[in-house]
Amino acid sequence: MNENKKWQYRCLAKEAVDILGDNHYDAHYAENLQEAKDMVLGMITEGASVALGGSITIEEMGLLKIFREGNYKLFDRYQKLPHDEIIEIQRQSLLADFLITGTNAITRNGELVNMDCSGNRVSGMIFGPKRVIVVASASKLVDDVEAAIKRIKSIAPLNSRRIGHETPCVRTGKCMDCNVKKRICNYLTVINHGWKFDGRISIIVIADEAGF
Repeated sequence: MNENKKWQYRCLAKEAVDILGDNHYDAHYAENLQEAKDMVLGMITEGASVALGGSITIEEMGLLKIFREGNYKLFDRYQKLPHDEIIEIQRQSLLADFLITGTNAITRNGELVNMDCSGNRVSGMIFGPKRVIVVASASKLVDDVEAAIKRIKSIAPLNSRRIGHETPCVRTGKCMDCNVKKRICNYLTVINHGWKFDGRISIIVIADEAGF
């Protein structure tokens, strides 16, 4: 990465960590994706049950392979199974010891803003799993909820294409505010702070490019 761009990511990541800490999340700074990966694995005890939210950042960290092969109980939503069986795994994963996921945006008010297709990711972030570990690039820091929604709409075509949904945005490359069954923007959530359950939500902010 260009030195100047890296400097900017470091500034944004440190700002985000300070904001999140002030809002009672367990916030951590990571210099790069590898450091973030090491932090995640350091937070999870062997033998624990683990669920994963759909996230490019999580994929880039290679965590799926580690949890499949290591001493963990993985709620593996990525198996090639019938759709109803995958949904049941997602339901059961709400009782996991740990949920590891990304977030669509972090505001300068300390809010986590997310848009979900099925709702399993955001519901687990809010309640269910004992611990939630969020990993996000500093590029996801935005001014407010309005800016967060704007950001979400800008990346919706990328996520829809990644999932393989034939939505209008996949054809145009931009949000079409569609009203079709395959729409991925179904559930909008805002987590205001991490105060309700002390230490439940840990957030690792990476001073680097990661995910969408």
